Amino acid sequence: MATINFSGTRETVILRDEFTLKMSQNKLSNKTISIIGYGVQGPSQALNLKDNGFNVIVGQRKGTNSWEKALRDNWKEGVDLFDIETACLKSDIIMYLLSDAGQIACWNTIKPFLTKGKTLYFSHGFGMTYNEQTGIVPPKNVNVIMVAPKGSGTSLRRLFKKGEGINSSYAVYNDFTGDAKEIALSLGIGIGSGYLFETDFKKEVFSDLTGERGILMGALAGMFEAQYDVLRKNGHSPSEAFNETVEELTQSLMPLVAENGMDWMYSNTSVTAQRGALDWKNKFKLAALPVFDELYESVSSGKEAERVIAESSKADYRENLENELKEIRESELWKTGSVVRKLRAKQ
Repeated sequence: MATINFSGTRETVILRDEFTLKMSQNKLSNKTISIIGYGVQGPSQALNLKDNGFNVIVGQRKGTNSWEKALRDNWKEGVDLFDIETACLKSDIIMYLLSDAGQIACWNTIKPFLTKGKTLYFSHGFGMTYNEQTGIVPPKNVNVIMVAPKGSGTSLRRLFKKGEGINSSYAVYNDFTGDAKEIALSLGIGIGSGYLFETDFKKEVFSDLTGERGILMGALAGMFEAQYDVLRKNGHSPSEAFNETVEELTQSLMPLVAENGMDWMYSNTSVTAQRGALDWKNKFKLAALPVFDELYESVSSGKEAERVIAESSKADYRENLENELKEIRESELWKTGSVVRKLRAKQ
């Protein structure tokens, strides 16, 4: 375990060359791991664990799209692909990777299989943190742990295949067997984490919900739309507005920021870009801070969880969602983006 200084704050992180894959394999050598849910995180975590030599089975409802997806990924029915109940019965570690709504709906199915000494694993703190609303309350005689990759399942798998990894947080909610932390770290290394840093279930879900509603998706999409609309309103072509708003950011600048930092980016642009960006940065920050404060309060108070649960439980949720996504997809901004991506591929 390494102690790292992050801008004056010292944190302990787990590196792969300290808590090694071999140590992780040895720790879980006699454990069967079931992946419950094969949607967003399930496939990547399951396949990464399998490729790393762990004993993994998948539990999914037969006849669903996710079941068919598991078959396409070469999981074999009756060998390492089972219905949810059978997978839970056969496993020592239940990795509960259904969506938040799916976890609520399936909880009474898996709860009877949480027998003494088993481990229940999450990759998101939602169900446990908001358990008064979700009803997810595990028995006290099981381990409850979390490993939360800081990226999509698709990225987790893609980077794993390149020999790289996404950083993950980990947490122990209940340590019944006395080695829950070691189990969490072993699974974190097994799924291909770059490094692991400690958190708790509440902090994970607060930061995650704030991030995805904020800079990761909601704020970013809103800023894209605002700048694009201003450029178009002032006579710029769709191609010019999209390239200045989205394409240059995603294809050129953000990869460089990821590699070198924002200060490097400022140092390696023209004086015109430097001066303008520095002058306007604080104006955007001051405009955004009240929105982020409002957002965090909504997350921490449980309002966001209440809305998610209420909306996702509606019978017409998927239909309404498709209408919202269609509106985005068919906007001029993203129709232009579709054309630009095709042009990019032809270069």
